[in-house]
Amino acid sequence: MKIQGKMFIWLSVFVLAMAIVYGVWSKEPAGTTALFLAFGLCIMIGYYLAFTARRVDASAQDDKEADVADEAGEVGFFSPHSWQPLSLAVGGALAFMSIAIGWWLMYFSAPLILIGLWGWVFEYYRGENQTQ
Repeated sequence: MKIQGKMFIWLSVFVLAMAIVYGVWSKEPAGTTALFLAFGLCIMIGYYLAFTARRVDASAQDDKEADVADEAGEVGFFSPHSWQPLSLAVGGALAFMSIAIGWWLMYFSAPLILIGLWGWVFEYYRGENQTQ
C-alpha cells in the first residue's frame, strides 16, 4: 500500500508542474484551474494512502521478493446476481435525461431510483438469500 501513496504524490508533483507550465504558456484560466484542482485531488489521495499505509501491516505488494500467489485469498463478498444496479442505471439515465428533455421526466426516474436503492439495501433481508 505504500507504493500507491508514493505514486499519487509523484503524480501530484507532475500535475502541479504541468499546471504551472500550462498556466504560463496558455494564459487560459479554465484549464489552469482544472489542472490545479487535479493537483489538489492527487495530493489528497496520495496523502490518505501514505497515511493509511503506516497504520496497516505490510502486504505482499510492498515486498519486492513477493510472488503473485502471496496475495491470493478471499477478497470479499460480491453479490453474484443482483438486478438492482439495472434499475438504478435506468433511473439514473432518465434523471440525467430530464435535465435536457424536461423536468417532468424526473417523475418517472425517481421511483426507479428509489426501487433500486430499496432493493439493493434490503436484498439479503428476504427471499432465498436471507441467510447469506
